[in-house]
Amino acid sequence: MATELATLGGGCFWCTEAVFQQIRGVKSVEPGYTGGDTPDPSYEQVCEGDTGHAEVIRLHFDPSIISYRELLKIFFTIHDPTTLDRQGNDIGSQYRSVVYFHTVEQQAMALQMMGEMAKLWDDPIVTELSAAPIFYPAEDYHQNYFKMNSQQRYCALVVAPKVEKARKYFAGKLVA
Repeated sequence: MATELATLGGGCFWCTEAVFQQIRGVKSVEPGYTGGDTPDPSYEQVCEGDTGHAEVIRLHFDPSIISYRELLKIFFTIHDPTTLDRQGNDIGSQYRSVVYFHTVEQQAMALQMMGEMAKLWDDPIVTELSAAPIFYPAEDYHQNYFKMNSQQRYCALVVAPKVEKARKYFAGKLVA
């Protein structure tokens, strides 16, 4: 079974990681940083907002189980693609909405989905669409963050509602 890559940034990577870990056909989810100029940045450097990197997740998925289109639909449902450099109280370019495409087919699909999703929002979609640059994995303590820290205040108040939203709207796509 061949897998494909998807790289998405929808604010804090703890949120997007937690959502996509529960989706059938997603083989792995890795939080990290991409889109900036600083080689191999640390979490602290990215949080300062001077590296140009976004917090993202890199997915390996099986397109025979879940399509890139379906992944994008989930992505555009669980975050606000109309806020520039912000998701809720997380403010800065590191929290921007971004789709990094790996193929021209992904680029075309992202453009199509952005057009379709724009009809659902009152404000214009400001999601960046760019070719996937070098991906830098986040530090080990960010891996499986929600699973390991679900009782932490941020996780309970911010991550858990996004996970529940995904469960509600995409129940048929969840891992059993």
